[in-house]
Amino acid sequence: MRNPEQELEVYLVGGAVRDRLMGLNVESERDWMVVGSSPEQMAELGFRPIGNDFPVFLHPHTHEQYALARTERKIGRGYHGFVFNCDPEVGIEEDLARRDLTMNAMAMDTKGNLIDPFGGAADIDNRIIRHVSEAFREDPVRILRAARFAARFRGQGFSVAEQTLIMMSEMVVNGEVDTLVPERIWQELSSALAGPDMAEFILTLKRCKALKSLLPEIDRLFGIPQTAKYHPEIDTGIHVLMSLDAVEKITVDPMTRFAVLVHDLGKAETPADILPSHQGHEMSGLEPIARLCERLKVPGNYRQFALRVCRHHLEVHRIARMKPGKVLKMLEKLNAFRSPETMTKLKQCCLADSRGRAGYENSDAPHLDLLDEYYRIAISVDQAGIAAQVRSSTVPETAMGNQIKKKIREERLQKISQFRKQQQAIS
Repeated sequence: MRNPEQELEVYLVGGAVRDRLMGLNVESERDWMVVGSSPEQMAELGFRPIGNDFPVFLHPHTHEQYALARTERKIGRGYHGFVFNCDPEVGIEEDLARRDLTMNAMAMDTKGNLIDPFGGAADIDNRIIRHVSEAFREDPVRILRAARFAARFRGQGFSVAEQTLIMMSEMVVNGEVDTLVPERIWQELSSALAGPDMAEFILTLKRCKALKSLLPEIDRLFGIPQTAKYHPEIDTGIHVLMSLDAVEKITVDPMTRFAVLVHDLGKAETPADILPSHQGHEMSGLEPIARLCERLKVPGNYRQFALRVCRHHLEVHRIARMKPGKVLKMLEKLNAFRSPETMTKLKQCCLADSRGRAGYENSDAPHLDLLDEYYRIAISVDQAGIAAQVRSSTVPETAMGNQIKKKIREERLQKISQFRKQQQAIS
């Protein structure tokens, strides 16, 4: 079998080299660069082209990605405003020079020799996230990527270099960040939601003033006061960051984390004359969430769940004082009986909300157990038995469906009411 690597000058590049130097697993993500070749030679060796903007190929045996070394030149605004040169004369250092961060601008040859023209290894040792060159400012996606790497590696002591933050701020001022398309913003945001330290992602964007352009609904929360009795941290933006830290310890599910990120958007809508109270913020937050999701083209399941969490999280926290009818109505609006996983995710969001307060970081939030109990009681109703009973009655067939639903609801309400009376008797 013909071995393509023996006929090509091949280098391992980017994240795989970075992660190898950091002692991380690189087997699942490896990218390769080919120097001195052409699309014609790659095809002759069995590589399958997949790139639209520039030549990228799949290896005929391993199916890993191989890209021809290239340079790029800025000709317009935004991250699409580039032309690429993939001439065989393009050298490895020229290719690495176009990359975003020094930690990503390293290569390794087939013998394991490191090519590091921009000091990426030293920056890794010093825990610095730094831009490679002035070309960084030409691509606004790099603002989001720098923020994502700041979040990803914060736990290992990394931070964004001051010079890089300044450059990112200048990109915001000159409007380059405004050229980002919604799909790419969501792509980077969803990646950050799936990774560690989402709060650091938000803070990095705020430090360079990009948060106001990219996620204005979140940016508005900073500086909004809350009642100290319930929120000793006072600032709503800080509460959201603390809630993100809390939910990260609870679940890795990005949809749940997104709901936590946006659960208090209504507090930015509170009239100034009633601050720091936020009466009704669970309702006033629905429109900003819908607007954010529409703008960024957030998936429908993310949007629907986030709206439910926003609408009902305050009710959950007050569930011990809720009347049985209102408890049942809330469960119905949450679609809990058709989507049981919604209850698990909702409880996780409310636990993160409760723990996202100064002094309550380790709270067990025992009132959430009551939510579980009400739900367990409601779903314990013998729906099949009720349906059989109604079908054997004299109810007209045209009304049978509605009668079954009515009877099931009545039984659920009765069980919830009985349990509530028992709890009140005990207390």
